[in-house]
Amino acid sequence: MTRWLKFNAVGVIGAVLQLGVLALLQRLGVHFLIATAVAVEAAVLHNYAWHKRWTWKDRAGSLWKFHLANGLASVVLNLMWMSMFTGWLGWPAVPANMLSIGLTSIVNFALAHRWVFARSSP
Repeated sequence: MTRWLKFNAVGVIGAVLQLGVLALLQRLGVHFLIATAVAVEAAVLHNYAWHKRWTWKDRAGSLWKFHLANGLASVVLNLMWMSMFTGWLGWPAVPANMLSIGLTSIVNFALAHRWVFARSSP
């Protein structure tokens, strides 16, 4: 349970970063899907650094696995959700992305815990 709480604490900060980058890029006129992908990448790099240092400090992890698992899942799922919420339903990008982040976080924790930062076999 402690790890899940740490994961979410890091995730909240990463989400604020992601939403800030998304809002900035939207103000600059960047298409919402491109802005979403760039914002997700910023959050993925931030989150990996903190998960390695704090959430899973007792386990080895690798950036390439984190990118492959959490990064790919975050980009694909966020783009899918954003296409639905903003593209089809017409919601504003930032609130739609907040919901996208929440829905994606469950998948990301499972991938990080079971594969990226998996316990080493004895």
